[in-house]
Amino acid sequence: MDVCILLLGLFASALAQEYHLPEVESYDGWYNNLAHPEWGGADMPLSRRLTPVFSDGTYQPSGNARPNPLEIAEATMRGDVGRTSYVNRTALLTFFGQQVVEEILDAQRPGCPPEYFNIKIPTGHRLFDPQGKGNKYIPFLRSRYDKNTGQSPNNVRQQLNEITPWIDGGLTYGITKAWADALRAFSLGELKCRGSVQSWDCDLPARNDIGLPIVNPPPPADHQLKSARRFFRIGNPRGNENPMLLTMQVVWFRNHNWHANRLYRYFVAENITTNDEILYNRARQFNIAEHQHIILDEWLPAFLGADVPTYPGYSSTTFPGVTHIFQSAAMRWGHTIVPPIAYRAFLESKSGTIGCTFRPLGGEEQVAAGAATAVTTVRTCQSYFNSPDIINNGQGVEELLFGLSRQVTEREDNIITEDLQGFVFGALDFSRRDLMALNIQRGRDHGLPDYNTARVNYNLTRLTDFREINPTVFDDSNPNYLNYNTTRQAILNLEVLHNYSIDDVDIWAGGLLETVNGPGELFSAVISDQFQRIRNGDRFWFENPLNGLFTPAEVQEVRGVTFNQIIGRVMRATWWNSSYLTRNPFRYDGSADENDVTLQANGCRPNLEYNVPNLRDNLEQCSSMKTFDYFDGSEGPYIGSFVSLGLYLLMNIVVMFVAVRVVKQRAIKSKTTNPADGGADVWLKAGVISTSGGVPMVADELKVSTSRKIVIAPSVTKKQLKVYDAVSGAVVRTVDLAHIKHCDMMITPQGKVLSDGVILLRFANLYDMVLRFAGSAEPFSNAMNDFLNHIGISTNRRYMPESSILADVFTKEDRQKLVEEFFRLLFRESLAEEGQPKERTNFVGIRRRTTKRKKQILSLELTKAEFAEAMSMKPDTLFVEQVFKLVDDDHSGTVSFQEFLKFLILFTKGSADSKLELMFNIYDIDGSGSLEREEFTEMLGHLIEQANEQVDSDNLKSVVDSMLSSAGMSDVRTLNLSQFKRLFGDYTQELDDAAVQVKGKTARKSTIPPVSAQQLEALQAISKSSSNGASSEPSTLQVEEQHAAPPQGRYCSVRRRKVDVAAEAYENQYDAQTSSDVHIEPLPVEAEIGNDAQLSTQADGVLKLQRFWENYRLHIFWFILYQLVVAAIFVERSYYYSVEREHAGLRRIAGYGVTVTRGAASAMMFTYSTLLVTMSRNIITRLRETFLNNYIPFDGAHSMHKIIAYTALLYTVVHCIGHAINFYHICTQTANDLTCLFREYYHLSDELPKFQFWMFNTLTGVTGYLLVLVIVTMYIFAVPYARRYLFRTFWITHHLYIVLYILLILHGSGRLVQPPIFQWFFVAPAIIFAVDKLISYSRKKVEIVVYKAEKLPSGVTHLQFKKPSNFDYRSGQWVRIACLSLNESEYHPFTLTSAPGETTLDLHIRAVGPWTQNLRTVYDPENPKNRDTHGALSFPRLFLDGPFGEGHQDWFKYEIAVLVGGGIGVTPFASILKDVVFKQANNTRVTAKKVYFLWVTRTQKQFEWMTDIIRQVEEEDKKQLTDIHIFITQFYQKFDLRTIMLYICERHFQKVSNRSLFSGLRSVTHFGRPQFNSFFEGLQELHNDVSQIGVFACGPPPMTRSVEDGCAHCNQIEGPIFIAHSENF
Repeated sequence: MDVCILLLGLFASALAQEYHLPEVESYDGWYNNLAHPEWGGADMPLSRRLTPVFSDGTYQPSGNARPNPLEIAEATMRGDVGRTSYVNRTALLTFFGQQVVEEILDAQRPGCPPEYFNIKIPTGHRLFDPQGKGNKYIPFLRSRYDKNTGQSPNNVRQQLNEITPWIDGGLTYGITKAWADALRAFSLGELKCRGSVQSWDCDLPARNDIGLPIVNPPPPADHQLKSARRFFRIGNPRGNENPMLLTMQVVWFRNHNWHANRLYRYFVAENITTNDEILYNRARQFNIAEHQHIILDEWLPAFLGADVPTYPGYSSTTFPGVTHIFQSAAMRWGHTIVPPIAYRAFLESKSGTIGCTFRPLGGEEQVAAGAATAVTTVRTCQSYFNSPDIINNGQGVEELLFGLSRQVTEREDNIITEDLQGFVFGALDFSRRDLMALNIQRGRDHGLPDYNTARVNYNLTRLTDFREINPTVFDDSNPNYLNYNTTRQAILNLEVLHNYSIDDVDIWAGGLLETVNGPGELFSAVISDQFQRIRNGDRFWFENPLNGLFTPAEVQEVRGVTFNQIIGRVMRATWWNSSYLTRNPFRYDGSADENDVTLQANGCRPNLEYNVPNLRDNLEQCSSMKTFDYFDGSEGPYIGSFVSLGLYLLMNIVVMFVAVRVVKQRAIKSKTTNPADGGADVWLKAGVISTSGGVPMVADELKVSTSRKIVIAPSVTKKQLKVYDAVSGAVVRTVDLAHIKHCDMMITPQGKVLSDGVILLRFANLYDMVLRFAGSAEPFSNAMNDFLNHIGISTNRRYMPESSILADVFTKEDRQKLVEEFFRLLFRESLAEEGQPKERTNFVGIRRRTTKRKKQILSLELTKAEFAEAMSMKPDTLFVEQVFKLVDDDHSGTVSFQEFLKFLILFTKGSADSKLELMFNIYDIDGSGSLEREEFTEMLGHLIEQANEQVDSDNLKSVVDSMLSSAGMSDVRTLNLSQFKRLFGDYTQELDDAAVQVKGKTARKSTIPPVSAQQLEALQAISKSSSNGASSEPSTLQVEEQHAAPPQGRYCSVRRRKVDVAAEAYENQYDAQTSSDVHIEPLPVEAEIGNDAQLSTQADGVLKLQRFWENYRLHIFWFILYQLVVAAIFVERSYYYSVEREHAGLRRIAGYGVTVTRGAASAMMFTYSTLLVTMSRNIITRLRETFLNNYIPFDGAHSMHKIIAYTALLYTVVHCIGHAINFYHICTQTANDLTCLFREYYHLSDELPKFQFWMFNTLTGVTGYLLVLVIVTMYIFAVPYARRYLFRTFWITHHLYIVLYILLILHGSGRLVQPPIFQWFFVAPAIIFAVDKLISYSRKKVEIVVYKAEKLPSGVTHLQFKKPSNFDYRSGQWVRIACLSLNESEYHPFTLTSAPGETTLDLHIRAVGPWTQNLRTVYDPENPKNRDTHGALSFPRLFLDGPFGEGHQDWFKYEIAVLVGGGIGVTPFASILKDVVFKQANNTRVTAKKVYFLWVTRTQKQFEWMTDIIRQVEEEDKKQLTDIHIFITQFYQKFDLRTIMLYICERHFQKVSNRSLFSGLRSVTHFGRPQFNSFFEGLQELHNDVSQIGVFACGPPPMTRSVEDGCAHCNQIEGPIFIAHSENF
């Protein structure tokens, strides 16, 4: 049985026929004409039958001299509507005509970039400017055009038709296969239905739930954006515009499915093999054929009122393109017959017979009057883009088809319904527009000529008079003459508007006025010609027998179909009966149809109700025009985004300062120990003091820079109050009460409510102490009162409100200001401070000019602490004790103004003998009048200790013995004054030059004029008056004022004698301090210029510039070249967007802001990319050793890195500011314009892309925002302040460069404005950087064995490790290391201190930060982890990267090299000095003839390892190639009161033992800081036979700046040029 069934199946299969589908027409219209494939293609230019008349001959709109389109529309097309068609054209014909236009023509999309050709609204326009404000416009966008046109008069602009001109079903299926596939059900050849059930007889297409880009402006009825998903999927993107047009679309949708079902049943019946594709395409062919037939054979004759010539057959030479005049004028004639409403009607039983029911008009009265349902007729102006709602409300399609077929349309005349003239839909910002004005403007946009020219082109008579436009309406014998009143008046109005000249009338205006019973002769000719060409040139026309689409029988079948039949096929209503349709649904003619007679008797006559005036008033009114602010909703995000960036910047700054403060506090806390005499910890544990009755002494101190919790520790024995920080235990204040007699205490009274108590302690000559206690301050007051009374200090307690106490506080800041004024007045009035004539010193002037403030100053008493601070010394040192005791004449425990003044004058103006006597008294500790040898030695030891130096006690004793021996007093144990003077007889000149230096001021002998007897007498008088109270009366003592020459400043000189550089160039002149709060007196230098003329100021400046150029010419060249390249990139992009893309959309929107931002963006791309080149250390190091180093200053790579970074930052700021402006402009534009301008960014049609969209929903916006955050973080933590204290943070944040470049790549990839171009800037630098990184990586991961690790004093760690076999370096170079025990990926740079000739590598690393401190711990030899199982030392290994070059390695290229190292900055010079010795030992020839090394350090004991290196150099430098000088800045200058004795001892010790007393080296030791100007001047004279002197400095920025300033100073003088190379740490 099964076998039989199988055989029957095989037999049936063999009998099945295979269907051969005829050629399928393409969707896009191409290859319809095989000779010209592009003819009729979609998106091809419209055809120009008329010669265009663009105003510029190329693309600018025509008609500049023509009247305003709105004025023309108002004058010629406005009037009463509601008059029916002369020939009974139905509303169905009207709206069927709209779908015909949508089938063959779509030129509505505006051009991109948008070009606005707005229509000016006449002031006081009834709809658009009722308030008469003026200066208003209707937005009008010019049509999209072929970008290859519009470039010259021979190639004028050609607008595009976005669909095919063929009647090929584009309305139903779309013009692309992708769109067509989106409409298909892919089942039985059908189009997809809405809902989940697919059936050929479904009512409506599927919803647009897949997001097809359907045109979706806001419905003007409610002026709200709505989702395009509410629309139906149809072939025409504009098919949902109004329900009538949508109804026509649904007709052809249903007709397709009807054919698909018919064919399926036929194929099954005929046993023809078929599938979905065959069924779909064959149904499409039949649907298109019937559409062609209905349009040409039914609708067009009814529309034109004339028959169309019969089909002559296919013509391959006929061009089908839609003409401009058809698009912009002729086919728009249908606007005149558009009714204001579209009736909906249905059949229902009325008294036993079928009758018609029309839906109510929709006015409020009609609905309220008792309409059976809320469903109303359709008001055209209110239906725009509300089609789905109307179609879904009842059986919309059926009711509209039936109602439109029975509704006579508007009359064929020049009057346009208000639904089009003034209330047609618009954009969100202008919801209603005048379509008639738009018609006129569109013709001008397309360059159409005038009306008469068009007539001549279509072989019509040229008119000479306006009345010839429509002679019929001026024929008073015509029976309808009175009906033409409005047309006659319109023609006359048009004549007036054109100044009675008919030669420049717009085609639309003139052609419309030709209308009588249908289109006039011009429009008829245009329309007829267009449709005939479309038909005759269509190879796929259904009547063309050559295409093989249909058999003759099928052709006849198509010809036999009427639109009535099609309507009957597609009706789905239960009430529908096709027999009730009129024979011709496009022309109502009831007398020709029996059924129609029956229907007329049952209320189904042509519906004219809305023409009755009282019913017309009940029509639903058109909603008024509304506007919209596109920036609305962007304000908050716009402001918030940029404010957040600003706050992020501030946050980074705050975080940086807070982090630095935390680091500083941790450092202080780690170094602070508790006081020795009890301290905070001991005090806190005790909690009370023994004499206070158990009252705690812990409080919050107020009125200080930072409020803090303190502990007060009184000392009865020392008569002191010591104040400790309760957290750190550090002493924050010591109050010496030894000479205090009285204390005022102000206390807040104890109230009923327990509150904090406040107390103020006030002592004479001290600033106040304000304390807050948790609870009452009374217990503390009692305890303090007991303590003070116990040590003999009287007290006075007063009770005051807290506000009064705080208002009366004399703070530390107040005291400091008073002390500062004390010294300022002291020096100005008594010592002729610089800037005052030196001979005008008048001590009496103080008293003569006394004010209240000066009284306060003159009565000020300095405490010992303030005196010590002024001397920049510690208050508890023996030297300060002695000097203070000596100055305090009245033994009051304080120093008055007059006492300090006497001391100052006596020391600075006295002779060497008087100064020695003063010093003798200071060193005479016990005041016996004689000076024991041990006392002298002890005082020297205290001074050395004060300078943070250490001298072997034997050496100190030896130098004292040697000095006494040299003076012939070797056996003397006790010195009297005369012997003391004899001891220093060889140093009278130094003593004569000695000065007194206080903090911020230096008084030298050379700056103090002689003190006359009168002045001394005046001084004594002041002292007397001060002791008795300062008087405000002027003194009767007058001193004649002496006028001096202007003050002298330092100027340069050329010395004519040889200079002993070691002894004179350094010691000639210099100042002790260079900090900002110190004023350095300019020292006059005696000029010995011989026959040389002094350079003028102008010549001096020219020489300075010349020397600067010679020194930095390569740096200047490359800097200028780089900036020119960056500027050229900026200018090129700016020019491109300003000129070449002047008419580009974004440029038109944002103006020149786009040109600036695009220029800045390209400059940013270049600068950020080239930063990678400056980061390629390995390549730079290798290149600097080639000949290229002669042309490219590779040493400046780091500086160039900074310059490029700052340049990039500048353009980044410009770019961001520009975009802040651009974003505002962008957010004020329409959504459609933005869609055009930003093609890469999709947003739904119901979404307005606000600022937040562009910033946070686009790749460009998000990456741009993140880029700003990254750049802010990188730059903030790259400032020197952050690098100094937060190096690890700097290291981490600077590695964000990886994120930076990723974001830069993504930022451009967003294609927001232009295609990405960053890669063109980035590729080459990225390759160089990648190669450099590969070089580093190749050696980074090689583990290096550490042979030796030492913990040296001053936090220095010495590492000695294996030198890799291929590691070649030069002295002065540096490396990067990573410790495997800490973080193998964290590298830190350090300069090598070993010489290239050594077999190992050495580093000396000072612990100044967390990483270096951890490194010191890790490599501590005492660390148990550094021992192996056998107990031997085994240190963690390192990763090594380098070496890297810098300027210091070029020291050997100069005959004279000067090396200046400050602090840890001596490390590169350790390597160089060792290299010098190594080269000498190996007789290696070097260019350098002399190497000067200046070591500037606070104390050499911080760098004993460097001292060892220098000692080794001194021992092995046989050729005296090096000259080493050590400057100990902890000492004051040699002529200061505090250091004169140390200087004398140092010089004596050096003279005797040829070594420094302090360092033990042969190198010269100096006190204070070097004066580089004098030193370099001496070098110029000493080495005047060389052309250049290389100066290499490494240290803190103030020192390197001083070196650079010294070089710049001496480069203004004839002689060798100083080439400076500076590095900071």
